[in-house]
Amino acid sequence: MTTVLKNRVLLTLLTLLLLAAFGLPFLSYAPNRLLSGKGISLISLLHGPALWLLLPMFVLAILSVLAPTRQRSMLTALVAALLLALIFWLSGYAARQLALQGSALARTSWGSGCWLMAALSGLIATDAVTRVTPSHLWRVLGNSVVMIPALLLLFTHQLDHLSLLKEYYNRQDVFDAALLQHLTILLATLVPTLLIGVPLGVLCFRSSRWQTPIFSTLNIIQTVPSIALFALLIAPLAGLVAALPWLATLGISGIGMAPAIVALVLYALLPLVRSVVAGLQSVPASVIESASGMGMTRWQIFLAVQLPLALPLLLTGVRILAVQTVGMAVVAALIGAGGFGAIVFQGLLSSALDLVLLGVIPVIVMAVMVDSLFKFMISMLEVTRR
Repeated sequence: MTTVLKNRVLLTLLTLLLLAAFGLPFLSYAPNRLLSGKGISLISLLHGPALWLLLPMFVLAILSVLAPTRQRSMLTALVAALLLALIFWLSGYAARQLALQGSALARTSWGSGCWLMAALSGLIATDAVTRVTPSHLWRVLGNSVVMIPALLLLFTHQLDHLSLLKEYYNRQDVFDAALLQHLTILLATLVPTLLIGVPLGVLCFRSSRWQTPIFSTLNIIQTVPSIALFALLIAPLAGLVAALPWLATLGISGIGMAPAIVALVLYALLPLVRSVVAGLQSVPASVIESASGMGMTRWQIFLAVQLPLALPLLLTGVRILAVQTVGMAVVAALIGAGGFGAIVFQGLLSSALDLVLLGVIPVIVMAVMVDSLFKFMISMLEVTRR
């Protein structure tokens, strides 16, 4: 009983995974995209090569009652990666078999059991990688390796008969355009936010007189709902373009990307300004005094001492606002900004779940990639300091 308690996380996740595997539908099969699908259980699919799916489950069950050493955690991560790949493979294999029996309009999609199994397998692998190393850098690399087998199945077209991939191939041009628009919104938000937020953060750090009104204003902006803020910016920008028509040649208008970027910049300022202030406040006073004693000017101290030492916290703030912007850019599609939000709302209007997922999943992946990228940069920065 004592050994079980030593790896309660794996035991809990595996228990949930088994409940999802054998208690929920693994796939959903529908005659077309408009009709509700019929659930297909995992048990009905477990024959022939699909029986290999039980092997990693059995190994994880054994590992869940053993003390989580570093070697066992590495094995757990590898087995979870194998389980994730087998889940994807089985879904693609079953979809291919069902496609041979039905019409071209038939749709096979992941059921709730498949979604939960994939998510729990990823959580098991992530928890195991966390136990292997405390380094954020190696954790990011380890989690990336875990996804490689599943990604190989995707890029080798083993999942093409799933309805989600069919939606992608039917709208590949729209998807590519949405990806470009979403990245444009992200970059167009980050650049002005840094140009405005960093000086504001420095001002708040150096002047307590300015700190209270600036933070109060930014906090008020955060309380305004995103849709309301997008709508509030339509009329002022439309009036500005009417007064200065040459702004229209720059792509500025009452709807579209302009109000979306303005609103996203306003939302992003608070986490950035806070991180700048927190980073500068974290610099020890003794270090500043030493630099001043060496004859460095105030500007030299800021550039050579305070800013480098505050950089990890500054990057943490940029990471938060970048992930926040990726998610909020979806809502910006309501005022014509485009991006993956346009696909999401199109799917909602047509009651097409797979089309909604085609817009949602890339946003989640993009947010995870942005978050991992900044964590990687912060880890590299910490490594170079040692």
